[in-house]
Amino acid sequence: MDAAATRGLILRSRTGAAYRFDPGALCLELLTTGGPGPFRRYEVLHRPADLAAWVDRSRLAPAPALEISAADVAHARRLRDALFRAVLARTGGEPYPPHDLEVVNEAAARPPLAPAIGPGGQRQWAGTAGGTHLISTVARDAVDLLTGPLAHRIRTCAADDCHLVYVDTSRPGRRRWCSMEHCGNRHKVRALRARSEEG
Repeated sequence: MDAAATRGLILRSRTGAAYRFDPGALCLELLTTGGPGPFRRYEVLHRPADLAAWVDRSRLAPAPALEISAADVAHARRLRDALFRAVLARTGGEPYPPHDLEVVNEAAARPPLAPAIGPGGQRQWAGTAGGTHLISTVARDAVDLLTGPLAHRIRTCAADDCHLVYVDTSRPGRRRWCSMEHCGNRHKVRALRARSEEG
């Protein structure tokens, strides 16, 4: 199996079934940890260990050695919530909330994680970084995404009860579902059931 086939986070549905979700960008992976308003009930970033666990699952491979404080967790949640609102504004064709852009830009202005080449030629991260470096790296990824050529391809899953956000990197640009394993399959089952009821 190639790397593209295995990329993505493993999420769980309400029924407990596991499925793979690839949002296409590091910053959008952070949105799976909770969010503002009604998404607060999905919050998983409570302690430094929670943020470290998210890093281990993220596309920051290999995972950097980090020293994360409780304040870093609060800053990560603040960035995530601002980014969530900004992305939803983008997908809804609305202007970005100015305060949320300030939060993203302020985080992006700090020093990010520094990549390095290891002794065997492998990619690694320089030294032990702090949570501020991690948050800056995520914010810079958000700036690149929201100002780059794929900004118009940011989508929200078409399922009425799913709010996952992803970048549609498919060649035709017609991806509708967060995951064909999950929402795409549920849609197929419903459509098949509706057709059989009509017949």
